[in-house]
Amino acid sequence: MLDTAEAPPAPQPSADPGPRPIPARRRLRWPLAILPWIFPAVTLVLALLNTGVSGRDIALYAFYFAVDIVLPGTLVYRALRGSRGNVPEDLGLGAATGMLIMLAGWALCAFLGTQVLLPWWPALIIAPFLAVPKLHRHWRVSRPRPLPLRWSWIVAAGLVLLVAAEYPAFAATPLPPAGGTIYQDLWYHLGLVHEMTRSMPFQVPQMAGDSLTYHYLSDADIAAASMITKIDPAVVLLRLWIMPVAATGLLVLAALTRALSGKWWAGALGGTVGILGLPLLLGSAITALGINPVSFYSPSQTYAIPLLALLLMLAVDVLRGRGLGWSWLLVFPLALACAGAKSSALPPFLAGLLAATVLVAFRYRRRLLPTLSLLGLTLAAVVLGFRLFAGGGAGTLGFQPLAILYWVVPYRSTIGYQDVIDKNVLIPYGVEHTGTAGRAFIAGVVLWWFVMQAPRMLALAGIAARPTRTEPAMWLLAGMTAAGAGATFLLWHPSASQVYFFMSAAPFGTVAVAWLMAATARSWRPVLAGVLAGGVWALIAPQMVAPRVDRVIRWALVLAEPLVRTAIVAVCVAAIALLLRRVFTGRTPWRALPAGFLAAVLGAGLIGGAERQFDEVEAALSGVSRPATDNPGKILEPEEMLAAQWLADNTGRDDVVATNVHCTPIDWTSGCDSRAFWVTGLGGRRAVIESWGYTDAALALDGVNGERYSRQQAPDYERFMLNEKVFANGQEADIAELKRLYDVKWLFADDRVAGVVSPNLAQVAKVRFTSGPVTIYELR
Repeated sequence: MLDTAEAPPAPQPSADPGPRPIPARRRLRWPLAILPWIFPAVTLVLALLNTGVSGRDIALYAFYFAVDIVLPGTLVYRALRGSRGNVPEDLGLGAATGMLIMLAGWALCAFLGTQVLLPWWPALIIAPFLAVPKLHRHWRVSRPRPLPLRWSWIVAAGLVLLVAAEYPAFAATPLPPAGGTIYQDLWYHLGLVHEMTRSMPFQVPQMAGDSLTYHYLSDADIAAASMITKIDPAVVLLRLWIMPVAATGLLVLAALTRALSGKWWAGALGGTVGILGLPLLLGSAITALGINPVSFYSPSQTYAIPLLALLLMLAVDVLRGRGLGWSWLLVFPLALACAGAKSSALPPFLAGLLAATVLVAFRYRRRLLPTLSLLGLTLAAVVLGFRLFAGGGAGTLGFQPLAILYWVVPYRSTIGYQDVIDKNVLIPYGVEHTGTAGRAFIAGVVLWWFVMQAPRMLALAGIAARPTRTEPAMWLLAGMTAAGAGATFLLWHPSASQVYFFMSAAPFGTVAVAWLMAATARSWRPVLAGVLAGGVWALIAPQMVAPRVDRVIRWALVLAEPLVRTAIVAVCVAAIALLLRRVFTGRTPWRALPAGFLAAVLGAGLIGGAERQFDEVEAALSGVSRPATDNPGKILEPEEMLAAQWLADNTGRDDVVATNVHCTPIDWTSGCDSRAFWVTGLGGRRAVIESWGYTDAALALDGVNGERYSRQQAPDYERFMLNEKVFANGQEADIAELKRLYDVKWLFADDRVAGVVSPNLAQVAKVRFTSGPVTIYELR
């Protein structure tokens, strides 16, 4: 039936002709732009599926990271800093910003005790960008300046290598309750993840009632992801979490390098090598301390990288005289988050910022006030961060030059064979009592370390090279690198944790090297040639072996030979390249040598590291991965893991448990290595006293009676003895006292531990679950 209503007026010509047809070439651009990113995504999914993660968990976590982290973070970053003109860098910087935003939401909910509202926190951030018309423009890239497709391929290849680097750790770390061995630090972090699901103030989960001071923000991030997605915290920590965080770090480092150098290829190379590059190998028999900044076994170290890189992005703008505007609101929270992510992250940045401030004061006085403001905010974050987060051994740091040499094989097996880890001496015993030849050898070992760390340490050349020596940002990066290396060689820690100062600065040293390379290169050709030459040499360099007899002269030859051989090859290759260039063009491109040399160093670090990772992946796939443990007693049975998981699933979040598991190996008979954190890690409940090896009190006792911190007696000995009497005797009076003092509701008894579990426990407590050697009792 025809409509009798008045017909609409005929369309009139308009000044706005409407959207133009999209050219065919542009329509083809999007599939080509997306194609490189498919490869790392598929590689990661296959790696996760092959190591026990369900497809549901993978999809759910991907949705969480995209919608709850990347989306709100990208919108906020664009609102504060504007778009970078391309999607990958916007998403990388947005993901780092989103991590900071999620921390703020978690902290607010933990303070108020409203964790149930945490899933709605991202929606609260996104809502204004939907409701306010002026904010709609931040949903898209403003003033598009797309990066070349080659940039995407390079970075995507780096992400594939990143997955390959983490796969061997995935394969060697079973997902509970499969049974096996998991590195004790991961159990410790898993216990902290559960603690971060509770309300403030936080307690040490292994010793209920003790205040927690530790750089726990990486654990808070994992806890937030688990609470929102409802995925098992162990699956998040051991599989799903690390790759998105490390990939975010790579993208932010790439954006930082491009912002500094102005060249896309420098950004791609700087970001990739910054995350993946190792010290130079060159066929050396050993690897220099300070390897990969991304560590599966140290979530805090990995988590600090994208946050610190984002802080560097803001600092570079300040040092170059660009206003931050509303972005100043990010500086202090971001610096405080870095302090809470890793205690060693912010001090090198502060040292580098001090160096840059000196240059600004003498050369760029108009920038001095903003620079001092940045310095003041950072210093305030360091001070507050030390009060809030500096635990877990941070207070045990001491001044002892060259203490790190104890962990360097050539020194420890020769001059330092009598050394002990002793914080009360000024310098190590071997260093103090050696002769002139020994001192020369020590100097050679230190020099060898600096040469092998050339992909990072060449940042120091940036403050002398003409293109960058007047750049405050280069002084910042070089100062960070120097401070990290200096702290490593000047400080003492019972477990060599002073090396984390260098590892926190290492990616930014690589960024400085890539920037210096770009500043000295007139074209990309010498850079490509240098990367290829360094990579080829890393692959074909003859491998040295450690000497059979630990003598100074033999170790000196083993360390020196790869360096001498590499220097000879480099001189020959450079001479041939110059000669060929002279023959074919009539010119001798001397100015190309510095850029080619720096590119060769970066290429050797990257390709050498990639070769090692592929060897480890091949071993993992063939089932010949490194041994899970050097002591069968450290292996947990599936029944024990299952019992601990039952505890997590069937008890209250704030319940307290008593356990007789304190040591590793679990069947210890002489001496107790008090780092068995698996009951609180998998069980997810606070314990009266489980393991105390990482408490500040135990770390402070390192060396007492000739024992390491992990073998010291329990810091609260009365608590420990009461706990042990309950399991050994099963007397109702002891149990009543334990309940009165610590509000205990559950007993977790494992009869594989030294000593006997009293049968009386079944008379005074209700047996709720039995699995293998474990019996769980509920106290009446």
